[in-house]
Amino acid sequence: MHRQQLLKLLGRHSTRFMEEAAFVRRAREFVQAHPDCFDRELLPAHVTGSAWVVNPVRSHVLMLHHRKHDQWFQPGGHADGDADILQVALRETAEETGVVPTQIILLSDAVFDVDIHGIPAGTHAPRHEHIDIRFLVEIDDKLPIPGNDESHDIGWVALHEVSRFNNNRSTYRMVEKTRQMRHAMTVTPTV
Repeated sequence: MHRQQLLKLLGRHSTRFMEEAAFVRRAREFVQAHPDCFDRELLPAHVTGSAWVVNPVRSHVLMLHHRKHDQWFQPGGHADGDADILQVALRETAEETGVVPTQIILLSDAVFDVDIHGIPAGTHAPRHEHIDIRFLVEIDDKLPIPGNDESHDIGWVALHEVSRFNNNRSTYRMVEKTRQMRHAMTVTPTV
């Protein structure tokens, strides 16, 4: 997959959230302007991939307490030059949760959410931005989630509790999208 595939995904993504719509426009402009947009060395920004992990009934999401950033996030990470951002998100989910890839169910190959956020300066990189492309996946919440050494902790969080773990606007947006999906699952069509 070349960056043209990501541009197509971004072109098809629509959102009711104004802030996210602005992120989509910025992401498209950035990807069009930078053939190396998937390389973590590209500054002041680069594309990353992550997954919003829901349980089968959409009542909980899987979050991990990131060791490096000391915050709770969804699984995700750097593309490291891989232009198939969907596969990046799935790979990172498997690595960070410890769940085998066959037990990670991709619910849609469409983009679920787009966010652009700042990353503070560290020992290996100056302050920069991640253009995070997010996909929706499902994992059975009855499975063991061993995690890996990148996180202090990992676990299922009820939708109504997510803001206690991470109150970023992008997390709120994904919770709202999940609530809408959950509501759609419970509405029975009338005949």
